[in-house]
Amino acid sequence: MAKAKKMAFFCQNCGYESGKWMGQCPGCREWNTFVEEPVSTGTASSGGNAAKRTLKSKPVRLSEISTGSEERISTGIRELDRVLGGGIVPGSLTLVGGDPGIGKSTLLLQVCRMLSKDGRKVLYISGEESLRQIKLRAVRIGDFSESLTLLCETNLDQIRNVIETEKPEVAVIDSIQTMYNEEVASAPGSVSQVRESTNVLMQIAKGLGVSIFIVGHVTKDGNVAGPRVLEHMVDTVLYFEGDRHASYRILRGVKNRFGSTNEIGVFEMKAEGLAEVKNPSEYMLSGRPEGASGSVVACSIEGTRPILIEIQALVCHSNFGIPRRTAAGCDFNRVNLLMAVLEKRARINLSSSDAYVNIAGGVRMNEPAIDLGIALAIASSQKDLVIDDHTVVFGEIGLGGEIRAVNMAEQRVLEAKKLGFQKVILPSVCMKSVEKIGGIALVPVENIQEAILRISEIRGQTP
Repeated sequence: MAKAKKMAFFCQNCGYESGKWMGQCPGCREWNTFVEEPVSTGTASSGGNAAKRTLKSKPVRLSEISTGSEERISTGIRELDRVLGGGIVPGSLTLVGGDPGIGKSTLLLQVCRMLSKDGRKVLYISGEESLRQIKLRAVRIGDFSESLTLLCETNLDQIRNVIETEKPEVAVIDSIQTMYNEEVASAPGSVSQVRESTNVLMQIAKGLGVSIFIVGHVTKDGNVAGPRVLEHMVDTVLYFEGDRHASYRILRGVKNRFGSTNEIGVFEMKAEGLAEVKNPSEYMLSGRPEGASGSVVACSIEGTRPILIEIQALVCHSNFGIPRRTAAGCDFNRVNLLMAVLEKRARINLSSSDAYVNIAGGVRMNEPAIDLGIALAIASSQKDLVIDDHTVVFGEIGLGGEIRAVNMAEQRVLEAKKLGFQKVILPSVCMKSVEKIGGIALVPVENIQEAILRISEIRGQTP
């Protein structure tokens, strides 16, 4: 029987399907996101195949399932293994997203190189570049083993046949927006094609036990182009962050069924590809100004890794009736809240001043433990107090001006000690967990007024 075609409307943001056009999507509440696309209906033969597949399946008791030891494949790149939760899980489907030119294809080609050198069979499938273009990029990265094979194809039926024939351990799809399924009538990159193509790749990964990486482009809002349902179908979602014109890159796990989503990997873009940054704290603090007000070093935790970052603030008199507030690398609303606490609890007049807060290095941190660093940077710039260059601060600030406890205080102090810092300003309630650490001065504070007094006393200044 010939396949009947009908038209349907899909939300480009979340994939919601409707029989008619709507101005606002009922699923994600976004406006003007519906597009019309042709949809192929099922045939009689597909129903028979579904029945046959049902006969092969039977329920299993939970006690009969053996978990065994989880076997992972190391990528040879420690920063990537950290974000993945220890390595690649066989049969997993991983989405790697990021801005154009950020380094997604370069990273995955480096992964293919390391896996092939380890003797594993790897298949790199590209729908955007020719074999010659991939070769030119590969020569820049380094030497490759013969166990790596390349394929330029966008037809998923052909890709399935190649994977079933070659039986690789790891396959890379670059990118999902260029793949198409002949059973779907819409164009490649559309909502229907992206969703159905990912579904086919998921069946290949789970059925054949092949670990598949798929590259997804992002929109101007930072979301993967196509429906959000794509992120729900895959096992792991990784995002590349950072300015494409800068040398640093941050790989962040947004979703991970096999590990934590709090870990990050830090890379530096070089001529030969992406290089691991094994000590992100030292890298983030390079080029820090000495003896400048409005600059403070704070400690944040990403997963299990403490990272020291420089928080900068500039407070100056406003020339207009409404002061301007800007935040880069941290939550804008959180900065406004902390400025209100400073004005109410510390008696610092900020209502007529412009305030600019920035986390150096282009990283983005949302952990509450950097509250004290943001507040002290603003107070330092407003009062022109220079914070000691060898001092690290961390702590969460409540609306009453109190400095609240944060987790993993011991790891934060040890990281500051390892990098040669001499003093740590921290919440008083965290002293029990860090009082045994020697070789570094600990300055406990209970509220924001006391914290401002301590930073002025360290350098002998008048608050």
